[in-house]
Amino acid sequence: MADVAPVVTSALLTVQGLRVFLPSRTAGSSQTECLGSLVVDGLSFQLGAGQVLGLVGESGSGKTMTALTLIDLLPSSARVEGTILFQGPQGTVDWLRLDPRQRRRYRGSQIAMIFQEPSTALNPLYTCGQQLRETLRTHTSLPPAEIHARAIRLFEEVQLSPHLLERYPHQLSGGQIQRAAIACAIASNPKLLIADEPTTALDVTVQAEILRLLRDLQQQRQMAILFITHDLNLVAELADQVVVMCRGQAVEQGAVSQIFCQPQHPYTRGLLACRPPLERRLRR
Repeated sequence: MADVAPVVTSALLTVQGLRVFLPSRTAGSSQTECLGSLVVDGLSFQLGAGQVLGLVGESGSGKTMTALTLIDLLPSSARVEGTILFQGPQGTVDWLRLDPRQRRRYRGSQIAMIFQEPSTALNPLYTCGQQLRETLRTHTSLPPAEIHARAIRLFEEVQLSPHLLERYPHQLSGGQIQRAAIACAIASNPKLLIADEPTTALDVTVQAEILRLLRDLQQQRQMAILFITHDLNLVAELADQVVVMCRGQAVEQGAVSQIFCQPQHPYTRGLLACRPPLERRLRR
């Protein structure tokens, strides 16, 4: 396949009319339906360079399916329609028109992802250092000595001691594993970091530390973050813009201050109403 001609756009990421179908089987039949289940329905948004966009909604709203589409990790039987424009080194390309080989040039180097469950994010058979160095070998042309030095600097950047590079994932705490996964994600200095519920499996104290780390890394590296969560409080701390999803659709989007102070859609108002007031005390 020939290289796709760049498309001119000012945003780092532009999603227009995204629809994602997953295969489904009719009850009592072994035949898979052609279209299947519609899990993302007409989603559109833009994300500028250096901005943080919060993608919010309850479980099953289509947040993770959107992320997997952007990182090209959907099952091969999935069907995707719409337009995804990403501003790469050679200009803005239409992501869905690239073949798998071309997408691999961007995945990991230009677009990286942090997954929800820290304990399954890394391979248990290899040390954290082996996995980080493999990431650097794949996405850079650095010599071995520089790769080792870069791995040390990356661990220090995510506030991990370099001696943990030779530890296996099961020898680290949940927060340490998530930091190691973040180090792998930012190793090649991506323009876009997708964080899919990165603090859900962590306790409240560690959750705050990881959020602070993501905010610091975003500001230092000026990378854009697509932050996926069901927790509006986390969005208020980290994001600039918000997209509220319900049943695969974006029901409302705008600046954080606008969504929190003047929500327009009943679903958004319902999500905000679910947050317990800080002054309320639980009955014993």
